[in-house]
Amino acid sequence: MTTRIAERRTWAAPLPLAAAALSAGLIALIVAGIATGIGQVGAISDPGLLTRWGLPTARYIHHIAMSTTVAAAILATVAIPFRTGPRNRQDRQAGQEHPLYTRTMQIAMAASVVWTVAAIAVLVLTFSSLAGLPISADQGFSEGFFDYTLNISTGQAWLTIVLIAGLCATLLAAVRQPAGVGFIAVLGLSAIVPMAMVGHSASGDDHTAAVNSLGLHLLGVVVWVGGLIVLALLAPQIAETARTLSSRDQGGPEVLGTVLRRYSLLAGLALITVAASGVINAELRVENLDQLLGTDYGRLLVLKTVATVALAGIGFAHRRWIIPRILSSTRLLWQLIIVEIALMTTVIGISAILGRTPPPVPDDLPPDATPARLLTGYDLPPEPSLMNFFTLWRMDWLWIAIILFLAIWYVRATVNVRSRGITWPVMRAVSWLFGLAVLMWITSGGPAVYGMVTFSGHMIQHMTLTMVAPIFLVMGSPVTLAMRALPVRSDGTRGAREWILWLVHSTWSKILTHPIVAAVNFAGSILLFYYTPIFGLSLEYHLGHIFMTVHFLLTGYIFALVLIGRDPLPSRPPHFARVIILLATMVFHAFFAVALMSTDQLIQPEWFGNMGHGWFPAIDDQHTGSELMWGLGEIPAVILGVIVCIQWAKDDTREMKRLDREAERTDHAELEAYNQMFEEMSEQDTAPRR
Repeated sequence: MTTRIAERRTWAAPLPLAAAALSAGLIALIVAGIATGIGQVGAISDPGLLTRWGLPTARYIHHIAMSTTVAAAILATVAIPFRTGPRNRQDRQAGQEHPLYTRTMQIAMAASVVWTVAAIAVLVLTFSSLAGLPISADQGFSEGFFDYTLNISTGQAWLTIVLIAGLCATLLAAVRQPAGVGFIAVLGLSAIVPMAMVGHSASGDDHTAAVNSLGLHLLGVVVWVGGLIVLALLAPQIAETARTLSSRDQGGPEVLGTVLRRYSLLAGLALITVAASGVINAELRVENLDQLLGTDYGRLLVLKTVATVALAGIGFAHRRWIIPRILSSTRLLWQLIIVEIALMTTVIGISAILGRTPPPVPDDLPPDATPARLLTGYDLPPEPSLMNFFTLWRMDWLWIAIILFLAIWYVRATVNVRSRGITWPVMRAVSWLFGLAVLMWITSGGPAVYGMVTFSGHMIQHMTLTMVAPIFLVMGSPVTLAMRALPVRSDGTRGAREWILWLVHSTWSKILTHPIVAAVNFAGSILLFYYTPIFGLSLEYHLGHIFMTVHFLLTGYIFALVLIGRDPLPSRPPHFARVIILLATMVFHAFFAVALMSTDQLIQPEWFGNMGHGWFPAIDDQHTGSELMWGLGEIPAVILGVIVCIQWAKDDTREMKRLDREAERTDHAELEAYNQMFEEMSEQDTAPRR
């Protein structure tokens, strides 16, 4: 009966309609290009008709192909069954590869090849546009192109994207397991980083906010647009699957509703990310209403915003009305999806032109820029004071997005768990939220502002990041909460709960959470960071600063998790070993801080010595930072030691109570057997020898 219903009611959008929707973006690109004059001959140098129109077209194809590749890998990892075997079968490897999974991988492989070719085209055409040289086989063009790719940041960024796309294409041809495909999805998403580092955001005012908001914007677009394109390309296979697979199989007739619900969640998060990051990035590029309505950049921005609002409305209709009535609305569903793809590709076509349109706010630094602005991209803040550390803020939108997501998820998960009658201590939620608040202050407050201009400010940021925030985050036990709140999937796919379990029990987790590795990584990385060029890279480059923040947060979190965490770990050391590890790291911190206080050699003199603030000598500030490192390292370590000892005492008390209950239940059988053993030994000793 279910199969007959599926045969009667399942309707799939024909692929020609999907192709027509994808071409809508090219039409929008041409119209926007003509309206803004992109296709006109330049006044100073002309790279040729091929470059003028080929570059935005190649960027459009690149964005579509990249989004499709990454989204197909994501959907194959988290939303589509890998096998077709029965649902109740314990061995998930039984059964054939699911036809939807096979089709999704084919889409990903084909899109990755197009992505690679388009990335190469953008690399070559970008050089032609910047150099004002038509594409040719001349030696001068070739020499300039190779110098561009090796020594110019824009060329290096696009060369990196080409390598990432090529690697994704190669791996997609060889990897079939969901875990490997998940790695490819993460690798593909990493191409967002070089894309966000070039263009208007790379050189404009408020560099950190511009780059981070653009990166979030691209992340949302890739998941949202790419996922919908993959669904449209999967439409015939979804209809075929609904007709042919039994209801007992994983991904049977209800596969369309299942996949759509999972995509709808990802699309909702992507929509919020795209909208919020787009507003932030636009605010940095357009200062007033006149610039919004009176410039080509502003008008394109308005068109992009209108289309995005329309997409949000269609997405709301999907989630509110269409998905709950999926069996009776498949025709309307696919028609709306085709319209949505047409609008999305139109937005991407406009964006391709927008990226080549000068914004109203100029990107260049002012000619009278101070040394601090030349080094950090920002003017000097007021002289450091305790009040300024808590009142000065410079929003880091990447970390704000992460923190808001984690806070909302934790609160929703806590409410969900408690509504089902499962006990979850309120103080764990308080600890988690306070830890996120500390992380917000570290990344967007005074430590972030002064951490770029003074060594002492950097040390406050570093030690609070690795020693204070992780304690509260670990005591929130997020993994345990996730295990209780997230649903268990029974259709052969891996959701958030399954991926968390896989990560906890993986080989990497066993290595990184081993007590010795965690302690060495926690303490040794400090020595490696400050006495190698890594420190300078984290100050000079935005990406290096992000890696620094992630590294010290994770090392601190893993170290605190090993010592005081209640979340599951592959192995956990006994309490006395935890105390020894903590004492060893405290000694190392003290030794390193004293060594820094004793030296007169300035660390990173080309940075801190050239800041030009005039508040105090840079070497004195370094000594102050060393003292802060000692204090901010030892005080939290003592708190960790107290928590370890309290947990030790509680665990011993709990073990004694368990033994007492066991003794009462068995009428002290273990004690009786113990005494009987000694009586027998005594009788053997007193027995006469023959």
